[in-house]
Amino acid sequence: MSEQEQQQLPVELFVKAGSDGQSIGNCPFSQRLFMVLWLKGVTFNVTTVDTKKKLEVLKDLAPGAQPPFLLFGSEVRTDTNKIEEFLEEILAPPKYPKLAAKNPESNTAGLDIFAKFSAYIKNSNPALNNNLEKGLLKALSKLDDYMNTPQPDEVDQNSAEDETVSRRQFLDGNELTLADCNLLPKLHIVQVVAEKYRGFKIPEHFTGVHRYLKNAYKRDEFAHTCPAPEEIEKAYEQVARALK
Repeated sequence: MSEQEQQQLPVELFVKAGSDGQSIGNCPFSQRLFMVLWLKGVTFNVTTVDTKKKLEVLKDLAPGAQPPFLLFGSEVRTDTNKIEEFLEEILAPPKYPKLAAKNPESNTAGLDIFAKFSAYIKNSNPALNNNLEKGLLKALSKLDDYMNTPQPDEVDQNSAEDETVSRRQFLDGNELTLADCNLLPKLHIVQVVAEKYRGFKIPEHFTGVHRYLKNAYKRDEFAHTCPAPEEIEKAYEQVARALK
């Protein structure tokens, strides 16, 4: 298939629907792929899938699959990581931007935050709460350190003054990359759920994390693909355990 033919194929992303069956639901994997397609600049459609209903059309398209999945031409792909790899390979320069991070460390920065958050939010034993909160804070602190440490291209070899604190906007620089598409949807959930069910806010002294989030919410590719806070809160109603 020629490059021109590939670029004319219809692209449709199926994402998890919210509680009304139509709006965007709570699913960081759906948001991750939504962001990737938006950043690539390709023309695509988004269809929300109400997972509470058994839709006949989906039985034919992706039997047994849970969203997100991608229809690229007549081909269906259901594995989030493989879809991301496929899009990075097929929607390549010069027509489409390369989204892979330059620094390998950017791909793993902050990745333990969501696991620590999950343990914290699912715990119902007050005696364990402090230690689990410390675990989450430690993971956030590691991300903060990463965001505040200058990357090689921020250090001017000819400058007498060392750049001691990074000013970059995102994980890998001043442009969003695949690493951000993976981490930001999870950070959004952490912020919404931890505050709602534990009264926890990311401490102000984590300046690198706050700079990162502030810049991210200014970008349509992130802000306009986020599910509404109410959707996230609803999704965690049964998951977030009261301390008792």
